[in-house]
Amino acid sequence: MLIQENIKLAPLTTMGVGGPARFFVEASSTEEVREATGYAKSRNLPLFILGGGSNLVVSDAGWPGLVLKVSLLGINHRHGHGTAYFDVGAGEDWDSFVAATVQHHCAGIECLSGIPGSVGGTPVQNVGAYGQEVAQTIDSVVALDIESGEEEEFEKSDCGFGYRSSIFNTSARGRYVILRVTYALVHDGHPRLAYADLQKHFAGRGEPMLAEVREAVRQIRASKGMLLTPGDPDARSAGSFFKNPVLTENEFESLKRKASERGLEIPNYPALAARRKVSAAWLVEQSGFSKGFGNGHVGISRKHALAIVNRGGATSAEVVQLKNEIQARVQQQWEIQLEPEPVLLGFQ
Repeated sequence: MLIQENIKLAPLTTMGVGGPARFFVEASSTEEVREATGYAKSRNLPLFILGGGSNLVVSDAGWPGLVLKVSLLGINHRHGHGTAYFDVGAGEDWDSFVAATVQHHCAGIECLSGIPGSVGGTPVQNVGAYGQEVAQTIDSVVALDIESGEEEEFEKSDCGFGYRSSIFNTSARGRYVILRVTYALVHDGHPRLAYADLQKHFAGRGEPMLAEVREAVRQIRASKGMLLTPGDPDARSAGSFFKNPVLTENEFESLKRKASERGLEIPNYPALAARRKVSAAWLVEQSGFSKGFGNGHVGISRKHALAIVNRGGATSAEVVQLKNEIQARVQQQWEIQLEPEPVLLGFQ
């Protein structure tokens, strides 16, 4: 295990802001993960687990403890009764893994193409997009218990998956380091075309191949600045900065009345437990933050109202200031508290 000091974190994130880590370890084996967590514990250092850096905003002050970058690699797959099981190291690049499953004609995560980050981050926040969530395909998760130093296996039912959540970012937050994830996909399965943009893309033709759906998703993400494309100023972000609010029926009816009074109709979708999910992007735009908003170092993407972008030379303080302005305006106008989606690291 190599312990480095005062390592810049901004280059390790897609947003590209933030200060250094006091200590930094890149672990390529389970034993190195165990050593690094033990090192932090023995010295009472705060510990942060870094994956692909795609859902993260680091404070300008950096991180006073140990940042552990998990780089465990390896993709193994096996078949059984029409199901293909993929055992994947937490450090594998997510989009490259999705590409591999499509090449093997396995359905289940093709609509999650183009999402930046690593495999280990997907069960933590139950990554989802375009009609799919990883919770639909995760079979099990192997994680290291930081307290005991022992490996523990979680079945899907143990993970407490919800909208952008799991036990790993709620009740058991900070307790485990994801080591491996097993996904159960459908061999020779049909692609999922639940999302309106995908339906429009393939309208008037027969069922597309999985590879065609993957490419369409990547094209749609690129058109919204949600694909890491070199040279695209709208791609230097932490992805969608706010979660879509999930409202009770009464909360939704109240919001609908407010929108109706202004001659507006808010996009909404059914959610679990008789709730309604409403568009955070719509709330942001209808509160005065249109695509392309802002002229300084930080602004709103020209392609997607939910993406706060670093236009060059931005500080994390500027990012958070814009975040706060958006939240305050949405709360004032719609009485909805938007919840940030990225992890805010090192802030008070």
